[in-house]
Amino acid sequence: MKVGNKIPSFKLPDQDWNDVHSEELLGEPFVIYFYPKDDTPGCTKQACAFRDHFSAFEDRGVKVIGVSADSPEDHRHFKEKYSLPFRLLSDPDRKLHKEFGVGKHLLGLLPGRVTYIFDAEGILVHTFSSPTNMVRHVAESLDALKELQ
Repeated sequence: MKVGNKIPSFKLPDQDWNDVHSEELLGEPFVIYFYPKDDTPGCTKQACAFRDHFSAFEDRGVKVIGVSADSPEDHRHFKEKYSLPFRLLSDPDRKLHKEFGVGKHLLGLLPGRVTYIFDAEGILVHTFSSPTNMVRHVAESLDALKELQ
């Protein structure tokens, strides 16, 4: 995906097996971040950074959604273990990863870590990719959201 593109239509289950449709995200800005795997050191650091700054997103009316190939059950455990206040979507066949253009990092061994920031109409306004600077994904998101207001 490139800045200016509209979010593709999708439907994926969250940690409670509730389907999330891309259309239901519209109406307010939102952040979708793709990460490699639940309950791994880097992914936990990233998820907890979004958790720790969640009120800054909430204050702006922004939804935060994490996406990985893990199962809804794995997501539920991860969400409960770290008290994550946002939804985690399961993309087991990485179809949404491919639609967004999330590739692999570290010699093609690990799934990508990319964050996308959308406006209320579902138009991509900013993207950030870094496999190793997990906390920076939050700062990039908050900075991009300031530009929307």
